[in-house]
Amino acid sequence: MLLPRAMLLQPRSRSTAATAAATATASRGSVRCHSSAAASDAALQQPAQERKRVVFCGTPEVAALVLRRLLAAAAAPDATFELTAVVTQPPRPTGRGNRKVPQPSPVELAAAAAGLPPERILAPERPGDAAFLSTLRGLAPDLCVTAAYGNYLPSSFLAIPPHGTLNIHPSLLPAYRGAAPVQRSLQDGVAVTGVTVLYTVKAMDAGPILAQQKVPVDPDIQAPQLLEQLFELGTDLLVGNLEGVWAGLGPLAAQPQDEGAATHAAKLQREEAVLDFSQPALGCHNKVRGFAGWPGTFARFRQQAAGSAAGGGSSGSIGELVELKIVRTRVAEPAAWQGSCEQEVTATKEGLFIRCSDGSVLQVLEVQAPGKRAMAARDFVNGLKGQTLLWHPVAQPAPAA
Repeated sequence: MLLPRAMLLQPRSRSTAATAAATATASRGSVRCHSSAAASDAALQQPAQERKRVVFCGTPEVAALVLRRLLAAAAAPDATFELTAVVTQPPRPTGRGNRKVPQPSPVELAAAAAGLPPERILAPERPGDAAFLSTLRGLAPDLCVTAAYGNYLPSSFLAIPPHGTLNIHPSLLPAYRGAAPVQRSLQDGVAVTGVTVLYTVKAMDAGPILAQQKVPVDPDIQAPQLLEQLFELGTDLLVGNLEGVWAGLGPLAAQPQDEGAATHAAKLQREEAVLDFSQPALGCHNKVRGFAGWPGTFARFRQQAAGSAAGGGSSGSIGELVELKIVRTRVAEPAAWQGSCEQEVTATKEGLFIRCSDGSVLQVLEVQAPGKRAMAARDFVNGLKGQTLLWHPVAQPAPAA
């Protein structure tokens, strides 16, 4: 959904707040989104309670989703805050094409599209840089909000906003602290997850919890969809608790985390992306869900001509070896597999059926061959033209620390 263009206002300092109260709408150094010109006129004509100044810190697409949701909340007639500035990571080379050309983060693009002026979109290499901290102090934020920012915030940063820094974290802390909480929780097959709004402290994801909400996990949902769901919910949870924060009740209401129950969600590594069919089908399915997006999950298969000896391809001497990205799966009934040897894949119009070592069966619904777009597994089966497919064992790396 496209947001209305932001109304850009002139800066003011805290020291002039008392004398500027009568003209606060025109003089505040922030960006406030209004749903229409009529709403803007009404805001100028009617005295309103001074809104708090919020600085948002985030980087990837899910953080851009949070930013857009915060802008929408700030546009409400009864909003208690306005967005003063956005902090994001600097442009990085990414994606396909010319990888040497730095690209702005999704948050930077979303902020610019919403009408924030360039001087209010900050992209320091390190949030502890003296020049950046000086700029942040000049903005005089009442509160900072972070969501997937990706940089460690030093004490010099955390000391600036008088109401602290609140972080939206997509897990039920203290479980799954770290870089990949949603991905690791799906890999573990959790039935219930949630989102936490917490105060940021020097230790990673270890601050007091202001608010938390549980969410049941659909057994087939994948990481990108669950990330969006949790960050949307987390943004609304944060906004709903701001009245208490402005009243100074946040630190009193926030509860310390149980350090004894803390678990770590390590960053995903490309080397972990191999599917191991010697594991149960449910474990493979959960890994596909958790690793969806990046880095994805991959498996190697050997294609054999019809009539070749069953299992002969597993020795590496017969047939073409191909690596497929496994995009979408489900756990199937054991009877769905009709192979003649353990590593033979049953290929039907319903997809690919792989018998795992414990006898459970994984149904592959969508795959992606090298250099091609993702396709339904049934379309891949049509391209086999009667060839037999055998899954090929791949050595697994050591688990991430």
